[in-house]
Amino acid sequence: MAGRGAVQAGPTYGLGTGGRVAKILVVDDEPNICALLSATLRLTDFDVRVANAGREALIAAEEFEPDLVVLDVMLPDFDGFEVAHRLRSSGRRVPVLFLTARDAVEDRISGLTVGGDDYVTKPFSLEEVVLRIRAILRRSRTEPEADADDPGVLRYADLELDEDAHEVRRGGQLIDLSPTEFNLLRYLMTNAGRVVSKAQILDRVWSYDFGGDGRIVESYVYYLRRKIDKIEPPLIHTVRGVGYALRLPRTDG
Repeated sequence: MAGRGAVQAGPTYGLGTGGRVAKILVVDDEPNICALLSATLRLTDFDVRVANAGREALIAAEEFEPDLVVLDVMLPDFDGFEVAHRLRSSGRRVPVLFLTARDAVEDRISGLTVGGDDYVTKPFSLEEVVLRIRAILRRSRTEPEADADDPGVLRYADLELDEDAHEVRRGGQLIDLSPTEFNLLRYLMTNAGRVVSKAQILDRVWSYDFGGDGRIVESYVYYLRRKIDKIEPPLIHTVRGVGYALRLPRTDG
């Protein structure tokens, strides 16, 4: 069962775009989980709506226009992966935090495949869910911008990734990347400014298919850096003992 630990509200973490209160859609068919989550999120300054099934969730997403969806995998009509897929197919790029069964690796792989941003395993603590939501909202406010006329294009500084054409350019110069390098760069760009660990990269880029050896991440970051950072300033940075970040170099003072 979800924990009942107290959660401190942050002055900005409950904010959505434009400085307004962030709207959270909670989707779960268990009334006690919905009640606990919705009460906790409201106490931490979120605007909350609840849905108990997949179709109801899609209708609520259309009407409520949430900033984030907390989405249970097991629903009575169709599962959370299908809900996420339909949201993406309708053009909604709303972040999704999946609630999954404990140790269900297949759930995590499926969730990430359909565009889930993070997952929490049941039973979970309410504090953990709130912290994950805040982290996702922070990331979504600092993600590289997608071209308004072409949502398949990601941009950060002078770096551009076109998903449809499967092309990458830096400073207008075309850069040839392997499929794995492309996926790795996309993950770094969608988390621009945030440090991601080797374990996170293995989860998201290799989809749990690899044996968990962090050396493969080191190798691919090295290969990618040699191609991307041939042009100054360097964008791919190692944070010793933590992971990697795609960001502009920091200046002192």
